[in-house]
Amino acid sequence: MSPSVGEDAPDFELMDQHGQTVRLSDLRGHKAALVVFYPWAFTGVCGGELHAMQAELDELVSEQVALFTVSTDSMYALRTFADQEGFTFPLLSDFWPHGAVAQAYGVLHPEIGVALRGTFLVDRDGVVRWSVVNGISDARDISAYKDAVAALGSGVRG
Repeated sequence: MSPSVGEDAPDFELMDQHGQTVRLSDLRGHKAALVVFYPWAFTGVCGGELHAMQAELDELVSEQVALFTVSTDSMYALRTFADQEGFTFPLLSDFWPHGAVAQAYGVLHPEIGVALRGTFLVDRDGVVRWSVVNGISDARDISAYKDAVAALGSGVRG
């Protein structure tokens, strides 16, 4: 089960595409986080979603909000993907233990071992304030992310 709005977000510690450790709990008390799970690097729908986030980065990331994207791809694959596509935000590897963070967020597809398209806006207290989960082939709408981030910034506890 995915954490519901109002519940604590599962903490995680993952490596980004540069081998840097990223912990959700490091933001606690300082910054909110938009945590975006996606199935695979180097695929059309996933690439399209990440390119949309890159294009709207100024409306998603600020001194108050961080963006973390998460897949079960290896750190090395994510580095190549980020370099090839020009992504400047953290691409986090949930490779080993395989899909443990996706499973904690209730978005791991059990038969194929990849994340569904789950997105969670976590406030600076570590509480889920907004979420959406789509199937593997169902792209998400970037405008919904922007609306959720804007609502969080306008006083909806953040």
